[in-house]
Amino acid sequence: MRDKADYARKGIARGRSVVVLQYVDGILFVAPNPSRALHKISEIYDRIGFAAVGRYNEFEELRLGGIRYADINGYTYDRSDVTGRGLANLYASNLGRIFTESIKSLEVEVVVAEVGETKDGDAIYRLTFDGSVFDEHGFAAMGGQAEAVAGRLKERYRESMSLADALEVALTALTEPGGERPPVAQLEVAVLDRNREHRKFLRLTGARLERLLAQTSQPPASPPPSSESSSESSPESSSGPSSEPPSKGSAGSSGDTPPPTGPEGPVDDGSSPL
Repeated sequence: MRDKADYARKGIARGRSVVVLQYVDGILFVAPNPSRALHKISEIYDRIGFAAVGRYNEFEELRLGGIRYADINGYTYDRSDVTGRGLANLYASNLGRIFTESIKSLEVEVVVAEVGETKDGDAIYRLTFDGSVFDEHGFAAMGGQAEAVAGRLKERYRESMSLADALEVALTALTEPGGERPPVAQLEVAVLDRNREHRKFLRLTGARLERLLAQTSQPPASPPPSSESSSESSPESSSGPSSEPPSKGSAGSSGDTPPPTGPEGPVDDGSSPL
């Protein structure tokens, strides 16, 4: 048992981490994935999502089994009878049986997430290779650097975040301190949006994802100039001229006085992007 557990942990540790977290309108999935054909994030049912790390052929078989389970139960009974908890119990049973009875355990770690009508109805279940189930609250991380990623998520996560803020938190958690974030082409992002009709699952790709990332990296607006800088830019007001107008023949007449100059350095004309 110990050898099988160590073997599975080493296989999972080679995979890139996946982050699942709640935001104000549902649940967000984020995973670095350079492949466009092999997905780590998928849809199981109209309001249930699936994410996994490890060996692709093994967690793909689990995903297909979950889809068959959901379709059969939804057709035989009712669509409301298909729940994330029931799917998590099915996966836990299969993973535990394979771990104890087979020579080789599955090198996979799985998250099953279900979005509810309200935030209190959301559910995130994380399952390990031996069939253990963890009911996560707010967020979950799995993969090679799961502990470090979960630590960074715990520091930055807060309830009722917008989608842009949740994506920023997820990318920050997935990026090593001092490292570079993966490019847009190597990101797999999806949501379970409770405000969508019927199917809640939606992939964020292309221009839609780029616009969302632009919102997270938008620089703050430049602060207005202080009163001290404005006073420095008007030499006449700082010198305290008398209220009496200069005489026509004096050297301080308006015809001989040079125009005031502005402060040194670039002038902010308001054209810089926000």
